[in-house]
Amino acid sequence: MQDLPNLFLIGPMGAGKSTIGRLLAAELTRTFYDSDHAIQDRCGADIPWIFDVEGEPGFRQRELQMIDELTRLSCVVMATGGGAVLHQDNRRMLRERGTVIYLMTTVEQQLKRTAKDRNRPLLQCANREQVLNDIFAARDPLYRATSDISVRTDRRSPRAVVNEILRRVRRLTDPLENSATLNSKVSQ
Repeated sequence: MQDLPNLFLIGPMGAGKSTIGRLLAAELTRTFYDSDHAIQDRCGADIPWIFDVEGEPGFRQRELQMIDELTRLSCVVMATGGGAVLHQDNRRMLRERGTVIYLMTTVEQQLKRTAKDRNRPLLQCANREQVLNDIFAARDPLYRATSDISVRTDRRSPRAVVNEILRRVRRLTDPLENSATLNSKVSQ
C-alpha cells in the first residue's frame, strides 16, 4: 500500500476529514496529520486564541507554513483545515505533492456535526447556517478545482467513505486499473 501517493483531505468543517483521515491512515499503515492540530501543537495555543491574537491572516500564514512542511513528507495522510484552499500556494502544494480528496457534505450536516464545537472561530456568531452557506459558496469552487477525487460523506459511515476513497485512489493511480476501466468503457 506504500505505492499510493500522499493523500490529502480537503473540504468544509464538519465533513469528517479528521475521522476519515485517521481511518484511512490506519488502513494504509501511514502516519496521519491534521494540519490544524499540528499548528496548535507548534504554537501551544488553540485556533480560536490564534484567531483572536493574530486574526485570520496570521492564522492563514501559519497554515501555509504547516501545509508546506507536512506535504513534503512521504507516505502520509493529511486532513487540512476547511479554509486551507483559500491560499493559492496551498492549493498548488496539495496538487503537486499528492492526491487530493474533497470530502463533500451539506450545510445541514455541517450544522449537526459542529453544533457543540466551540473551536470554530468562524461559527461563533448568531446565524451559523448563513455563515456556512456563504463559506460554501466561496470555497466549493476551490475544493473542486484542487481535488483529484470528490466523495460525499453525508449519511455514510466513515468506513464506507474510506473504502470508496481507497477504491478510487487505486483506480486513479494504477495503470492497469486505468486501462481496464478505459477498455470496459470502450467496449460498451
